[in-house]
Amino acid sequence: MAAKYINPYTDFGFKKLFGEEGNKDLLIDFLNEILPEEHKIAELTFKPTEKLGNINSDRKAIYDIYCENKTGQKFIVEMQKAKLNFFKDRTVFYSTFPLQEQAEKGEWDYNLKPVYCIALLDFKFDNKNNNDYINKIQLKNQYCEVFYDKLTYIFIEMPLFNKKEDELTTHFEKWLYFLKKLEDFNEIPNILNEPIFKKGFEVAKIANFNSDEMFDYQQSLKIYRDLKGVIDTSFQDGVKLGIEKGEILKQQKTLIRLLSKKFGITEDEKQLIEKYFDGAKLDKALDEILFTDSKIKILDWLK
Repeated sequence: MAAKYINPYTDFGFKKLFGEEGNKDLLIDFLNEILPEEHKIAELTFKPTEKLGNINSDRKAIYDIYCENKTGQKFIVEMQKAKLNFFKDRTVFYSTFPLQEQAEKGEWDYNLKPVYCIALLDFKFDNKNNNDYINKIQLKNQYCEVFYDKLTYIFIEMPLFNKKEDELTTHFEKWLYFLKKLEDFNEIPNILNEPIFKKGFEVAKIANFNSDEMFDYQQSLKIYRDLKGVIDTSFQDGVKLGIEKGEILKQQKTLIRLLSKKFGITEDEKQLIEKYFDGAKLDKALDEILFTDSKIKILDWLK
């Protein structure tokens, strides 16, 4: 059955919900669930999403959504679909543009307005020691004291948010549930039967799109699915490769141990085995070692 509502992980879907002038109230409501009390937003102004460097040779940054409030605080809001090799570096690089653009001509005291970089991630960070789905990062010193509080990164790992409808307790959790499940809904669940979410559902209803919007959404959806397919295939290939590599490492260690016990083994012979990755021949060597009277036969197979 065709989906009734858009996929918010697509570029079109994310910007339809949060990046249009008529839907600023959705973005404000969402951001206010993340921001500290002193930085709550009453009004937002969308700004150009493409930022150029100070000279022509500088790289540029293109944001999903870039906006500021009445007091000049800057907000970069993005949906990150794929795990880039240098995602954190890219985020820090992007965050420098809202800082640089605050420079004033002539005399200036360098008093900067706060900048928030907020990213919803369709992946999990590697090497984490916890399962918290929200990560707030600021510049700190060696004592974990905040050194600079005007630059804040907030990363929301959507795969780690797995609460069910009857487990939702906060407005923020309702937002994450709305975003994660939107494409799967056929009707508005009771837990989201509130004015702000009802508007979100209306904005996300595919039947409301004109022909141009429908075309743009289908193109965006195709790009998202293609990217997702590549990522999923790469992951499965990686799992398969990891299993195969694990089996080969196990064979290598077993062969080294048996040769060592039966004949003794030199460091060079050990390194020869560790560089050999033909699982079938390693398996045959393990069988033959039970019957051979010389390790030379075994090692010759691996040369």
